[in-house]
Amino acid sequence: MAPMAGSSGPHAGTWGAPPHEELLAQALVRTGDLDAEDRARLREAAAHAADNGTPLRELIDTYLGALCRTCSRSAPGAAQDRQASAPIPADALRPIRDVAVTLTEGYEAAHRAAIRREEEIRQAFLDELLHGAGDLGRMAEQAHRIGFRFAGPHRVAVARAEAPFGAADPATRYVEEAMASGYDAWESLVAAKDGMLICICAGSGTTAADHFAEHVQRSIARHPQVAVSRSRPGANGVVRSYREARETLDLAHRLAVSRPVIHASDLLVFQVLGRDRAAITDLVATVLGGLERARGGPGTLLHTLTTYFDSGCTNTVTARRLGLSVRTVAYRMARVRTLTGYDPTIPDQRYTLQTATLGARLLNWPALPLQPSD
Repeated sequence: MAPMAGSSGPHAGTWGAPPHEELLAQALVRTGDLDAEDRARLREAAAHAADNGTPLRELIDTYLGALCRTCSRSAPGAAQDRQASAPIPADALRPIRDVAVTLTEGYEAAHRAAIRREEEIRQAFLDELLHGAGDLGRMAEQAHRIGFRFAGPHRVAVARAEAPFGAADPATRYVEEAMASGYDAWESLVAAKDGMLICICAGSGTTAADHFAEHVQRSIARHPQVAVSRSRPGANGVVRSYREARETLDLAHRLAVSRPVIHASDLLVFQVLGRDRAAITDLVATVLGGLERARGGPGTLLHTLTTYFDSGCTNTVTARRLGLSVRTVAYRMARVRTLTGYDPTIPDQRYTLQTATLGARLLNWPALPLQPSD
């Protein structure tokens, strides 16, 4: 229906004719009911108002105001003749209820459809961005439409929990709303993908990723763990950062790292070691293989050696962490020197031993046997 000149409101009438809300009110006064055509027009008016951003309260006020004005004109003396305490007839309230309910139905349906469209656009943009398969010009337009800063460097944070994240899950909604309300919305894009919750953070800083990790921990997700990538420029950088964050989560699981938030740089040495599995396997077998001659196997001495390195190569701190005496720790370190031929107190040999212990954690040795390349 074309807008009426000079009219205002969510759904004006045709040129020179009364607005639809006035015609509807007149029909209600005559018949006391809504027919199918009136309901369809009400839903259309509500959808039009929702698309234009008209508040629902303004929409309902417009129609009910027209109904009240029409009722007053149709019976000008009724108010004086009726006693103030007389109840309003149910037949008079029914059309008012029908108008309000029908308008609300149409408005909410349009609102849900708009949300679905926005979610589809966000998901399509996210998929193209994370897989590096989209046209950069079109993706820049989509980024502006959904309110995300596409230019510049980005880092990616990936959250995983016991139960998969879904697009409509309470935990996902909580994090999305918290990031949108508590932080610059142009700085982050949050969406569920492959059972994980992804946050693409614009800029080289870690503030947005830190906020994301905090909100994930506060959500109802059970035992979530968040991995944060390093910052990289360009669309291809987003793809690399996304893969790095996912690989960091997988690596943390293999290494039994239970920290709720892990930065990729924290496990970078393991990623480097893992790129040449044959070389690290050979290193572990050569340097630590002698521990298999220990009574009870290599597990106890390897655990002591790992704790020793984590404790800054100090026997006292190692003993406290293991709940042992300093003398016991010293004895075990002496056994390590005897069985491996490497002395952790000598810098060059200490580096070799520490690299081998990191490789053992990466390969889950001795729980899993080493698989030599030849």
